[in-house]
Amino acid sequence: MRAAIYNPYLDTLGGGERYSMAVARTLAFLDYIVDVEWKNENIKTKLEERFGMDFSRINFVRDIKRGNGYDVCFWVSDGSIPTLFARKNLLHFQIPFHQVKGNTLLNKMKLFRINKIICNSQFTKSFIDKEYGVSSIVIYPPVDLAKIKPKRKENKILFVGRFSQLTQAKNQDVLIRAFKKFYDQGYKNWELILAGGIEVGVGNYLDRLKKMAEGYPVKFITNPPFKDVLTLFGEAKIFWSATGYGANAEKEPRKMEHFGISVVEAMAAGCVPIVFNAGGHREIVSNGKNGFLWTKLPDLVKITKELILDNKYLRSISKEAVLRSNKFSYGSFEKHVKENLQ
Repeated sequence: MRAAIYNPYLDTLGGGERYSMAVARTLAFLDYIVDVEWKNENIKTKLEERFGMDFSRINFVRDIKRGNGYDVCFWVSDGSIPTLFARKNLLHFQIPFHQVKGNTLLNKMKLFRINKIICNSQFTKSFIDKEYGVSSIVIYPPVDLAKIKPKRKENKILFVGRFSQLTQAKNQDVLIRAFKKFYDQGYKNWELILAGGIEVGVGNYLDRLKKMAEGYPVKFITNPPFKDVLTLFGEAKIFWSATGYGANAEKEPRKMEHFGISVVEAMAAGCVPIVFNAGGHREIVSNGKNGFLWTKLPDLVKITKELILDNKYLRSISKEAVLRSNKFSYGSFEKHVKENLQ
């Protein structure tokens, strides 16, 4: 059996790209011959380093011919509906497209060729179903829990995500502002670490962030390999995220966190999440049980201070975070992918 994978964003090496390659890996384990369309096969090494996965059983080819001749085609949409030709066609939305004229007659005709529409979260699904007039299913992204373990915890606050203000508002600048207030209020034995990939054209943004952080213990780690990210998760006590802050979730859903793989990875390492109360964050974190959701920026600092002043409380939330992360295992993901091939 043969399977084809298409993701137009593969070289951004983000969470959605990890999702696509997790599908590819799952299909390979199910004894499919898997072809991933990309113009340059050197992408394979970059994907393995960034995601810590072995893709030796995956082929990278220049053209999958929209699934023609394949048993399965998994296609990541850029907002459009493709005409696919595999025996079974799976269309994946990793972005909550909104007001893109999705419910046209032409799109309805193309959808006859699609067997399943898959979204990465209930948040994404809520927009896709309305925009395209469909009933999609949700398969949450997987996290390699076997590789993620708590380590000796240090006074570190961590955020992992692309240095970007383009498709999503990752808002590292917001985190720096919050940390400076936190630090100035007497918490001078803490460090903020911002780690993530660099998108083309964001050099000025990164330079502005570094200038903002001057004089404070803020560390920038760009394009870290997965093994280094695992160490960061293991050592950090707290994970911050301001993704989506300042944007309107109904009008600008793309700027929200569509799911939040790095949040789950942090939780698996016992790193307590304190994340913005919107988008996919709400599907991962139960406020006050396994992490915290904040709405106003002063609350981010306030919750952090209250948590670190009560070490027993911090440890209990950390343990609950680890338990919650188990819901997003590779085993669960592979089970759901297999079910939807039948």
